[in-house]
Amino acid sequence: MTHMTPAWQACVAAGNDVATLDCFPLIFQRFVVGAFFLAGITAVIMIAFAGIQMILAQGDAKKLEGARHTLTYALVGLVIIFTAALIVSLVAYVTGVKCLNLAPGYNICL
Repeated sequence: MTHMTPAWQACVAAGNDVATLDCFPLIFQRFVVGAFFLAGITAVIMIAFAGIQMILAQGDAKKLEGARHTLTYALVGLVIIFTAALIVSLVAYVTGVKCLNLAPGYNICL
């Protein structure tokens, strides 16, 4: 197939375009990048939602406390996401990986 990227072309069986076990790192990489992206977007949406809850609380202590909890959990989640990305970068550095291909067109090279 002509629409495959070079990375996919290198891991499929020649002639029949069937993925082999050589594709596992590429699939895993795309899964991790997608998970980071989804988690980040979710955290940002939850932060905005908590802000809206705070505005709509109008001084009600119980509603304001719920909004604070939502904001706290969203910020903790965002910190966990950044910490996980830092750990991945640290492991790559320690193991000697020169470039992390995080997404198409977004590479971190040490």
